[in-house]
Amino acid sequence: MNAFLQQLAERQRFGIKPGLDAIQSVLPRLGNPEHAAAAIHIAGTNGKGSVAAMCESVLRHAGYPVGRYTSPHLIAVNERILVNGQPVTDDALEAAAREVDDAACGIDLTYFEYLTALAFVVFRNEGIKLAVIETGLGGRLDATNVVFPLVSVITRIGLDHCEWLGGTIAQIAREKAGIIKPGQPAVCGAMPEEARAVIRETAAQQGAALIDATETVSVTATKHALDGQTLKIATQAMTLPPVRLPLAGAFQAENAATAVAALETAMQYGLDIPEAAFVKGLAAARWPGRFHLVSATPPVIVDGAHNPDGARALAHALKTCGIKGNVGLVAGFCADKDAVSFLRVLAPIVKRAWAVTVPNPRSRTAEETASHMREAGIREIVAPATLSAAITQAQTWANETGGTIVICGSLFLAGAALSFGQP
Repeated sequence: MNAFLQQLAERQRFGIKPGLDAIQSVLPRLGNPEHAAAAIHIAGTNGKGSVAAMCESVLRHAGYPVGRYTSPHLIAVNERILVNGQPVTDDALEAAAREVDDAACGIDLTYFEYLTALAFVVFRNEGIKLAVIETGLGGRLDATNVVFPLVSVITRIGLDHCEWLGGTIAQIAREKAGIIKPGQPAVCGAMPEEARAVIRETAAQQGAALIDATETVSVTATKHALDGQTLKIATQAMTLPPVRLPLAGAFQAENAATAVAALETAMQYGLDIPEAAFVKGLAAARWPGRFHLVSATPPVIVDGAHNPDGARALAHALKTCGIKGNVGLVAGFCADKDAVSFLRVLAPIVKRAWAVTVPNPRSRTAEETASHMREAGIREIVAPATLSAAITQAQTWANETGGTIVICGSLFLAGAALSFGQP
């Protein structure tokens, strides 16, 4: 890691500080780069990254220079900031950092606030006029909530980050709905009615038209596989030919509907997105670490699911792909996650589990995760010394038994698993 990236990583010690004061103090000193690109702004508990990936890919295939800002990264921080489909280069990132450093003199920015300012500067420096921006935590007080978007998008809401966002679906929905701006349309994906009611109320208060993706876009999967699915997509304005989406899991059909609704809404501002761009863009969408088949023999799936709703989506995805049992689970969790509830969802199909420590300071120990696995009803549990040992042991077990390996519980764990190259 070069000196700049090391210094950037050290900013994580500032932790999480919800609020806009710091970034709103820095951005004017930078010439308000957040205004340089029109934005599609996305919040939600589950699915927002996938929706961002789909929107960005479709816009790029429509011929637009486009940026994308998402979090967290899996392997390298450059993944968070895409310029025309490619991770930002170290040189471009470092050049933007010099600008941010000068502007932030005397202001303590958290890691995420600093990266958000970097993204806006990179997009301005690269001439990006259209950006897809994913919130980091919540919405109302998230550092990205300084954009005035073409359209705000809210994906499925569940219980997560409760210590910051509230302990009920309604409270969390209110925080997420904080990205809805006066007079600007908002798109709502599939979600609990309790959350939808809050989003509807917020949109009405802001005078924002609310588009329900579940009512305006029809998406059905005609074929499921571990490496993707074939979708039929129709709206009031178009019926697409069959789309081969390389993102597996039934939940991705839901995310595709939300992405299409968001893009069609953005088109009212004059964006020209031909039907062919929808087909090609969705077919080219990539979102690593989310029901990601990284090995076929034996099947190894890496998934960043880390909350009970994510576990339910993962279990359903396995079922629709024909995996109903004989699963080897490699799992680890950060301390703020409801590990027992997560594991109870998967326990009925897990034959053997490997408890690991997540490569993050907030991780539970492997022994703590093993205890949660036992509490959830999993019987055969191993707690190896390292993640690489767990993966190696799980692969051997899967080869001998014909099983499928699932690595999940944390996006940090997903990134670590992908970085090994085995899988």
